[in-house]
This record gives sequence, structure tokens and C-alpha cells, in this order.
Amino acid sequence: MTKRIVIAGTGSGVGKTTITIGIMAALKQAGLIVQGFKCGPDYIDPSYHSAVTKRVSRNLDSWMLTQDCILETYINGSQGADISVIEGVMGFFDGKSPETNEGSTAEISMITKSPVLLVVNCESMARSAAAIVKGFQLFSEGPNIVGVIANKVGSEGHYQLIKKSIEQECHVPVIGYLKREIDIEIPERQLGLIPSIERGDLDSLFDRLGELIVETIDIEQLLELATAEPLRVNNKDLSVNTKIEHIVKIAVAKDKAFNFYYPENLEMLEAKGAKIVYFSPLDNEELPEDVDGLYLGGCLPEEFAHELAGNIKANRSVKTLIEHGLPTLAECGGFMYLTESIETTRKKKYPMVGVIPGSIHMQPTLSALGYREISGQKGNFILRSLSAKGHEYHYSSYQSTEANLPFAYQTEGLQGLKNEGYLIHNVVAGYTHIHFGSCSEMVENWIEKCVEYKESRGKSYD
Repeated sequence: MTKRIVIAGTGSGVGKTTITIGIMAALKQAGLIVQGFKCGPDYIDPSYHSAVTKRVSRNLDSWMLTQDCILETYINGSQGADISVIEGVMGFFDGKSPETNEGSTAEISMITKSPVLLVVNCESMARSAAAIVKGFQLFSEGPNIVGVIANKVGSEGHYQLIKKSIEQECHVPVIGYLKREIDIEIPERQLGLIPSIERGDLDSLFDRLGELIVETIDIEQLLELATAEPLRVNNKDLSVNTKIEHIVKIAVAKDKAFNFYYPENLEMLEAKGAKIVYFSPLDNEELPEDVDGLYLGGCLPEEFAHELAGNIKANRSVKTLIEHGLPTLAECGGFMYLTESIETTRKKKYPMVGVIPGSIHMQPTLSALGYREISGQKGNFILRSLSAKGHEYHYSSYQSTEANLPFAYQTEGLQGLKNEGYLIHNVVAGYTHIHFGSCSEMVENWIEKCVEYKESRGKSYD
């Protein structure tokens, strides 16, 4: 038997992330090796998992990935861990559609056959908490809700009322609680929590959270409830453990401005022969001249627009190599970085790399949010005629004076079809974050283009 547990919530904002991080910290303080996972496409919460567990957290997304890919991701990620903690997304049954469990935490819990702890915001209620838990138990037959954590409780007496009513009516244990006021705050901005990479040393925060959890949540009972059967996978579609000799070198931007990457994306590149080298545009680092490809992921370049604008050395090296044909994938923040400028909500404009004609304008409200089915437009050497899956989430818009834009993608979401992104030189750029596990052929296409570029330079790989 193995140990894994899903920390689910009745809705967004009930305290899943705080409780998840605290449980991870408490388990680690108990001497256990802990592996974190996040349901859905989120990048920020996993950064906190990784910071507290010292292991790379991974996304489990049942809309973007097949069941075999999810199981493979889980099995690969959990190797060597004593327990895996899977943080849910939104409400337990919230996902791609209001009509099914597709893409929800509930579906992930069923695919991974994981026990579930339900986090309930118990502020201003007592017996009514049992009605909420009962509703979640009866709503769908598949999930295995094995216990409850009461959050935002007023006092020990208040907790005992909640515990008695839930255990009597729902026949599952309430293993503990957190008080309404715990003197712990994790700063947020538009996209959610501020990524852990921007927060510096977080060990004192994690230590305090772990101590709070141990005070009022029964960790031993949690470990008992987390017992589950080992998982197996039929088809290994990601092939991340199959490494071959390096045939190309791909530079990946990684710093506070660019750090949104699915770990499997990088591992799939490595499995197909790419040597990954990291560099920091924010630290004004130039691209190595011997790279054969470039991956510019997302995050929040607008938060560092002033610094990026002043990093002439880094910006010039990126622009020069791209204009010489460097095969490049730029996603969301990376796309924004390659345009001529970023204009903040305060109407302050900062020059960027200038490869893509047009500018980025930040907005106070969401511009796009949701899953996307993606197909490549003519000239998209990465997708070609293939389709993949990804996610959009941004507060900016791209504006250009060109009449006929060379779009990179056609995407489909809840709002229908739209053209998106930009193609120029050997750059495929757009707002959509793509999970390579949804279309492994795109990795091979990119590697092939990098080999062509390398051969065109007439230089051997070092």
C-alpha cells in the first residue's frame, strides 16, 4: 500500500492552499518525504509545493491529458516519496463543464483512486456544515471522501459542534480545524498568490504553518486515511524517463519574470535529445551563441517591465538570434516579452525585445481565462496540422496596426473559435500555455527544426 491524499474544497477561497502547504510542512517536519501535485493547469500553487517539499510539484489535469498521462505523471513524480499530497482546484466538482466532472478535482481523485479530505469553510455555521458535506457525498458515486477539515472556525467549542454534527450525519471523521484568525497571510495579486520564487526564503512561513497544523489537525489520522493501493499505467505516452544522446541545445528563460513551465514539457524535450540550459533575461544574461532553440515561458513580465526594458544586453542577444532563425516557442509572458513594448495599467510604456510588431496593454480585468483546444496555423512548424490542449489566463491584450496578422494558432474555448498569437522568423508565439503531453509530436517537430537550424549554422554540438 502507498500513501496519497487529495485536499479538496467546497469552493474557491475556502483555504485549500494554506491547509495543503501547512500539511506538507507538518509531514516534512515529521521526517517524511512529501510529493506535491496540483489539480488543473495552475502554475503558482505548485511553486509553493516545491518550495516546502524541496521536490518539483506537478500538475494533474484530466482535460488536457489522457488518464494514462495523468497516471504516468503521478507515478513518475511520486517515486521515492513517503506520501503524495494532491491539492484540488476550485470546488471539488468544478471543471471544464457544468454538466460533468471533466477536468475537476473529483475526476482526478477517481483516476488516481485517491482518498479525499474535504475542506469546509465553517464560519458562521455549525450543523449546517454537515448538510454541506452530505451534499458532496451524495452528489457523485465515484469520489471517496474519507474525512473533513473544518476551516475558519471561531473556537474549540465551535469546532466540537461542527465535528459532532458531521460525524453523526456523514459517518466520516473530522480530523481537525484551523481557526478563523491564524496570523498567516500569503500575499496575492491578479493571477492569485504571488509566486514563491518572488518571495525569497519561505522556510519560516512554512515552519509556522506546519506548527499550526500540528496543533489542531490530527496528522496521524491523516496518514491512516491516506492509505491507498499502488497505481499502474498501461501506456507510457510521456516517455520522460527515456533519455537519448543530446542532439540539440535549447535555452529556457527561468527567473522571476519567466517561470511558468510544466515539468513534463521540459522532460519531454530532454527525452527527445534536447540539452536544457537556463538563462535569465531579468538578470541581463545573454543567450549562449551555441543554442539551437529557445523556450520563453510565461509568468509576469509586466511586474518587471522596468528592469527588462533596461536589460539591453539580454534583449539584444534574444533579438539577434531570433532574427537569424533560432526556433523559438514563446508562451504568454514570453510572447509579451518579444513584442515592441508593454504598457502598464498606469499608461507607462516600456520597450521590450521588438521581434514581434505591436504592443501589449495591461488591463485591470481579465482578458482571457479557460481551457483551449489549439491547432496550428500555416507556417507553425511546431504544431503543423496537429492539435493540442492548453490554457489561457491573462490580464493583457496584444495590439497591432497590421491588417492581416500571421496568427500562430486557432484556438477553441467556451467563447468559440478565435485566431491567436503570431508567427515570424522561426518564432511561434501566443498567449496559450500548451501542455506537450497533449500532443507529443510537437516535441519531435520542434527538435527537428532545432536540428535544421544547427546544421544551417555549420557548427557541431558541443
